[in-house]
Amino acid sequence: MRRIWSALAAVALVAAAAGCSGDDGGGGSGGGNVPGVTDTEILVGTHMPLTGPAAAGYSKIAPATKAYFDYVNANGGVHGRKISYKIMDDTYNPATTQQVVRELVLQDKVFAILNGLGTPTHTGVLDFLKTNRVPDLFVASGSRSWNQPDKYPGTFGFNVDYTVEGKILATHVKQTQAGKKVCFLGQDDDFGRDALAGIEKVLGPVAAKQSYVTSNPNVGPQMGALKQAGCQVVMLATVPGFTALSLGTAAKIAFKPQFVVSQVGADLGTLSKQLGAAAPLTEGLISDNYLPLSNDEANPWIQLYKKVNAAHNGNAEFDNNIVYGMSVGYLFVQSLQAAGKDLTREGLIAAIEKGGFQGPGLAPLRYSADNHAGYGGMRLSKVAGGKQTYFGETFETDDADGPVAPYSTPPAAPPANGIPAAS
Repeated sequence: MRRIWSALAAVALVAAAAGCSGDDGGGGSGGGNVPGVTDTEILVGTHMPLTGPAAAGYSKIAPATKAYFDYVNANGGVHGRKISYKIMDDTYNPATTQQVVRELVLQDKVFAILNGLGTPTHTGVLDFLKTNRVPDLFVASGSRSWNQPDKYPGTFGFNVDYTVEGKILATHVKQTQAGKKVCFLGQDDDFGRDALAGIEKVLGPVAAKQSYVTSNPNVGPQMGALKQAGCQVVMLATVPGFTALSLGTAAKIAFKPQFVVSQVGADLGTLSKQLGAAAPLTEGLISDNYLPLSNDEANPWIQLYKKVNAAHNGNAEFDNNIVYGMSVGYLFVQSLQAAGKDLTREGLIAAIEKGGFQGPGLAPLRYSADNHAGYGGMRLSKVAGGKQTYFGETFETDDADGPVAPYSTPPAAPPANGIPAAS
């Protein structure tokens, strides 16, 4: 299967490149029989937790992506086509994910699935999407499962993988919290397990570890056990609702460790909303990110995204979830531009594997024929004075035993019109 995809992709890339050098950008209408593609439209879909235990913050991602597409559409679209984005609520329930993805593929006949969110949810549709040869792009999760180009040639990650992130956060803990008892609470799936694997590559076995399931919104026993174990640093691999639960529960039992939280569950705006009057509990929280922070008013990407948010997203309360969603939209448009006007699924895969994309990210995008992971590094952040800000350098590493090293290449500036140019 991998050889077939690669051969088709290579042919398509040559055709796309030839089209880009022509007068009309490639001509044609997507081959006339490409699912989800007409002369005027590209239909893509996603599964997202618009409701349910992971909806806090995450429900804002897909509308932000759609807003960026609406901005692109208002400026002529991509190779003359407008992007339609169908967003399906799966409530962060793997069984529901399978239902809605089948509907998107078999009934709606989408061209691709874009940014489906969640490790436990998306894992269950990998084989279905592969069987139906549907590009599975920029999954909203840092599981290493998305980076298996031989097994899943059409699947690509977006987030920094959890093991890479775990190594970066653990390196900071090792340097700044030496001699302290470090413990862990994580989601009971690949999110938690991959994060812990990265942490323990750097720190060795943690002093105590606990897990949670999203169907049980009570972390009292876990926090009690970590307090009893004398934990001084607690590293969390949690979605936002469970980060807030952890902070609130710890405060109730007078447990005051240094919390170090995966970027997945550390957006300050989301946490503050969840905690309400207890929002000051976020003070001192350490996390990381690989995109510009929503409160960086001087950043040109934030300026662009705020403009798009005001015009096409109902001027929704601006946070890092919106930055994330629009960054996904930008990368998808980059990919479409690189694939050329004669759009095919194989051509899009080939364009992404060719790599070379630059955008708002602080860390490198690593796409190639042999690497379908997304961003490859992080910069640390801290909540101080009620504001989440970056500090120190950006770091990159791998999910194996490679070093955690500084990454110094600056992010690209956005195009003047905010839309990636055609190849």
